[in-house]
Amino acid sequence: MSTSPVRPHWPRPSAWPVWVVPALLAFVQVVGSLGAEHGGPRHGPGSSGPPWADGGSGGLDVGHRELGPLGLALLLAGPALLLLRRRRPVFTLGAVAAVTALYLLRAYTYGPAPFSLAVALMAAVVAGHRLAAWAGTGVGLAAYLGLTALIGGSEQDRGHGGVFPVERPSLTDVTFVVGWALVVLVTSELVRMRAQRAAEAARIRAEKERREASEERLRMARELHDVLAHNISMINVQAGVALHLMDQNPEQARTALAAIKDASKEALTEMRGVIGALRAEGETAPRSPTAGLDRLDDLLDRARSAGLRVHAEVTGERRPPHSGADLAAFRIVQESLTNVGRHAGPGPVTARVRIAYGEHDIEVRVEDDGRGVSLLDDDPDGTGSGIRGMRERAAALGGEFEAGPRPGGGFRVRARLPLGDRPGDEPGEASGDR
Repeated sequence: MSTSPVRPHWPRPSAWPVWVVPALLAFVQVVGSLGAEHGGPRHGPGSSGPPWADGGSGGLDVGHRELGPLGLALLLAGPALLLLRRRRPVFTLGAVAAVTALYLLRAYTYGPAPFSLAVALMAAVVAGHRLAAWAGTGVGLAAYLGLTALIGGSEQDRGHGGVFPVERPSLTDVTFVVGWALVVLVTSELVRMRAQRAAEAARIRAEKERREASEERLRMARELHDVLAHNISMINVQAGVALHLMDQNPEQARTALAAIKDASKEALTEMRGVIGALRAEGETAPRSPTAGLDRLDDLLDRARSAGLRVHAEVTGERRPPHSGADLAAFRIVQESLTNVGRHAGPGPVTARVRIAYGEHDIEVRVEDDGRGVSLLDDDPDGTGSGIRGMRERAAALGGEFEAGPRPGGGFRVRARLPLGDRPGDEPGEASGDR
């Protein structure tokens, strides 16, 4: 199956090295301002508005202050201050605003000098300093326009003299500057909201991955418990029998040792199947079949070899459930028989296994006539791994589970599992058996 080539993605600007944007801005501002000074339309010296806000004259006949060392230094100072925009965004905004205002008050060529201020504004807003950015912009614009109205001259009388030969702003200039600031601020807010949405999506995705990993660990723990508990319990019982009868009845001891060999082999086989589910993508899948009700007879034979008297009954129209229910039903029978062997008490114990196929579900019932302990001898509250694991298996499939002492003695485990997929599962998907 062919796969489409993966297209390279440019990293987000926030992931760039901190010096990339300042270096680019330094080049653009210096080259752009020099180009505006020598080749572009010339606006009046110190005009607070753009070249096209010259009242229609185009500014071709009006002089402007030549870029000297101070002008070039101011053009480079803004980008240099932006190196601090990630660590100290509010300070950077104030410092860049001061440098830009000084550049404009000195009446240098308008050009792209305010670009650094736009980046500083955006950095402050995206960093979460919205109040400082909006309030600072309002106060800064009011102060700058008020100062230029106070010290600025008209186009006829300002000439090139003075430290700040700035032109008194017109209504067009004020409208342009305020509009430019609003565009930058609104754009910054949009960028901030998009970044927040992306961060929230990443958080939700990470939380989902953690939850899925936790569910997978729980499923694997449940599988390992069911595989090991049943077979190790049988091995323990048969080893005790073999040790007890080694001298008195060697033939029966040999039978017990053979049962130990079969149980250990079965444990290894199922362990390989469980661990095979953890293989990386592309590795060979496990060759042993997944445990299911088609292996029920083998399970019952192993229980009988451990000394239990087991009777089984299957009713209803037998048809294969989806693999999640099939595995859960098998594990519930397996764990129930393990608990019978552990906790039913001394003496001959009989276990009855009943599998009933209904129209939409399958009922699993395991009963014994043992001494009728609480859910587990070592866990009076019934929160042991075995009972809890069986309950979790049934709940994961949308089924029902109950376990407890029988009236008159013994213990009963009953589970009802849906035959089909749960709502929302893809057809044929094994719920809980990924």
